[in-house]
Amino acid sequence: MENVQLTKLAECAGCGAKVGAGELARLLEGLKVHKDPNLLVGYDRSDDASVYKISEELALVQTVDFFPPIADDPYTFGAIAAANALSDVYAMGGEPKLALNVMAVPEDMPKEVVHAILRGGYDKAYEAGAIISGGHSIYDKEPKYGMAVTGFVRPDRMLTNSGAQPGDILLYTKPIGIGVLTAGIKGELVGVEVTRRAQNLMMTLNKAARDQMVQYRVHACTDITGFGVLGHLLEMAQGSDAEIHLEVSGLEFIPEALELARLGVLPAGLYRNRHFAQEWVEEGSVELAVQDLLYDPQTSGGLMMAVHPEDAPALLEALRQDPGVPAAQKVGRVAPYGGGRRIFLE
Repeated sequence: MENVQLTKLAECAGCGAKVGAGELARLLEGLKVHKDPNLLVGYDRSDDASVYKISEELALVQTVDFFPPIADDPYTFGAIAAANALSDVYAMGGEPKLALNVMAVPEDMPKEVVHAILRGGYDKAYEAGAIISGGHSIYDKEPKYGMAVTGFVRPDRMLTNSGAQPGDILLYTKPIGIGVLTAGIKGELVGVEVTRRAQNLMMTLNKAARDQMVQYRVHACTDITGFGVLGHLLEMAQGSDAEIHLEVSGLEFIPEALELARLGVLPAGLYRNRHFAQEWVEEGSVELAVQDLLYDPQTSGGLMMAVHPEDAPALLEALRQDPGVPAAQKVGRVAPYGGGRRIFLE
């Protein structure tokens, strides 16, 4: 198993393989959407997961996410992919309960490697309090792994990415730069210690952040993944009919990722995200490398929350005190939409 280098078997890594937001919208264009009053959130909402109301006290949250290897170690890859899939349920304010494995493997992949990938996924699901009850696997030259996840949420406590209100404060819960760092790791430009730190960030569940979040008046939430900070914030701004003022100095960037961005080590997904969101962003005088990190696809990124201004200080402090939250940052504010650009970097 030591001889297997999973990332060498894939052209893209992690959420960097995600179809760009603009291209995805074009692919979905024209598809008929069936109406159901109990479908509270469907794919036409550009949200993190679907939500279906069962009763006044219970709704199902459903999502699916899978991608090619982002780590050479099979167990680590499985754990990261599972954490990333589970995150969409947390972003809706829900609790994961059931999961199904989604897997593609080469026919000649050693059994021990496949087993380690699945074990990584099982361990993360167990940590989340979810049960893996089955799944589906196929043969493919390029390995892929992820999960379809079902969770529960109260309909009246469901969070979406389109509920942000003017005056809300934006809080974020992980450092930024994973996509650039992954490109550097794949190019053997990053040392072992930094690689391990990045992988630990991606394996960290958003469970603790979600558990703190639901105790406060949070109006909107999304997890920052394949579309990058600016891609996901644009969806929040458009869905909420608002504009967002992003305080760049409040964000925590991974230092090594910033160095790589300055050297021009950038993943392909970053360019897709820039193409999608750039026309809506007033970038001001922000350094180009910092802009790049804001468009950088994040695998298993943190939760971006739009919080009532009276509750934001207490939630920020609670997040900072929680050892399960990698970072807690006040990163901006929501304002009424004034026409033109939707996001302003400050």
